[in-house]
Parts: sequence; C-alpha cells; structure tokens
Amino acid sequence: MPTISNDHLTVSIQEKGAELTSIYNKQTGLEYMWNADPAFWAKTSPILFPIVGTLKDDTYFYKGKSYSLSRHGFARDMNFTVSTLESDTITFTLVSNEATKTKYPFDFRFDIIYTVTDTTLAVTYKVINTGNGKMYFSVGGHPAFKVPLAEGTHYNDYYLNFNKEETAGRWPISKEGLIEKNSIPLLTDTNTLPLTKELFAKDALVFKSLNSTSVSLVSSATTHGFAFDYTGFPFLGIWAAKNADFICIEPWCGIADSVDADQELIHKEGINELEQGAIFKKEWKVRVW
Repeated sequence: MPTISNDHLTVSIQEKGAELTSIYNKQTGLEYMWNADPAFWAKTSPILFPIVGTLKDDTYFYKGKSYSLSRHGFARDMNFTVSTLESDTITFTLVSNEATKTKYPFDFRFDIIYTVTDTTLAVTYKVINTGNGKMYFSVGGHPAFKVPLAEGTHYNDYYLNFNKEETAGRWPISKEGLIEKNSIPLLTDTNTLPLTKELFAKDALVFKSLNSTSVSLVSSATTHGFAFDYTGFPFLGIWAAKNADFICIEPWCGIADSVDADQELIHKEGINELEQGAIFKKEWKVRVW
C-alpha cells in the first residue's frame, strides 16, 4: 500500500478507490482514521465521483438518454494509478474508459493528490475535462475519523466545534436516500455540536451553505483532536454508522437528488459544469494534534 510521510505523519492510501486508510502521528503514537471494521462500515475514506449521494431511482438523464449510477458513483470502486510519488506527496489518477462511459458519458482525468506538511494532510481533487463538450459532475470526500481518539476517553466526551457561529438546519434524507424538501432546525446561534451516537439515528446530518469553513473535533477529556478545513465546499455531511466509533466529516461539491428532482443531470442541485479542456480543483485539509 503506498505511503507518504514526514517527521510528523505517516499516511497510507490504497490504490482501490485511491482511498485514504491511515493518518498516523509519529510523535503521539495516535491513529486518526477509522479501522474499516466490516461489522459496522467496511470503508475508511471513499471518494465520491462523479456524483455525491443517491440519484432518484439511481437514474439520471442527459441529452435524452438515461444512465444508471449507484450511490456516490463509481470512483470509490475503481483502481487508480499512482502517477507521481515523492516522499511527502502522491497523485492517484483515474481516466475515463469504455466501461465508465456506459454509466457516465464524459471523458475526464481525475487526479487525487495527497500531501503532508508538518501535522497537516491536504487532499486535492483535480478534475480535467478531456472531452469535446461541457462536462457535468459532482465530487466529494467521506473520511471517517476514529472516535474516541485517546485511550480512556469515550464517544460522548467529544464535540464538533465550527469556526463560526451557525444557525442552520439539517436536510433530512428519505428512506430512498434523497434530500427532503424542508430542513429541520439543529444549530441555533452556536458553533458547538456535541457528539452522541443517537445523533445519526436518522442517517447523516446534511448542511447547505454553512458560514464556517472548518470544524474541529475537540474534548475536555484529552488534548488530542483535529481541525478539518473544507473551504470552498458548498455542502457538508456529518455521519456515523449505528453504534460505530467514528465520525465522518464529508466535504461535498454536490449533493443527493431531492425527492422532487426531475433527474436531468444539468438541473441537478450542486452540479458542477466544466468547459472542454478546463480544470476543476478543490482541496480539504486536516491538521491533527
């Protein structure tokens, strides 16, 4: 499994899905990523591309044709190629092919770049439209961080701390995985969200257009935690599997279909439009302590 490292961190990523599997702090001896226990959720950090979330009836329409994609798209299940590798940075590449074009009729190059600097891991999504017309896509992350982090602490000892006060509702997810029409109040003039496993009883917390650009995992029971910067991502998901010891912080450029979506790709909420030959870039970072 490819790794990158510096004096502070060792980071491991598997070629299937270019999936981040480990952030290990050499100085504290702490692992920050979920261990992918299949009894709860057998993934650690899947990449969401070319859609985020669920399509209505798993189907979208483009130029009069229907296409089928399962939740979060196909990138997470495909083998990426390591296209560049240095001690502290690595690039994984996925290129469109005949198989992808049966589900998604666009030519693309998708690079995922992992870079460590001091105690920070940066993850960059780079999408290049290599086709002859406009390209429509969504992209996002789904990293799962271990909670509790430190020995002797408990899940409920931790809370999320946004970098700005928020008054924001969560957007409920239907049993079909679609975004409901109306939000439900959750945050009111606060930057704090205490963690409990009951918080995710009705699936992920989905937020649109938060004021904040970062959120931290902190606790009064330990000095260890992390800060997650999602500047430039218009949607944020927060999720954990039932009774599992992790928290997913999910930066999204895209979102699941709404319950009343017309399923036309170009009308999809949060869809990104990329001109022929153009490059799209977004980056999230996590700093650990």
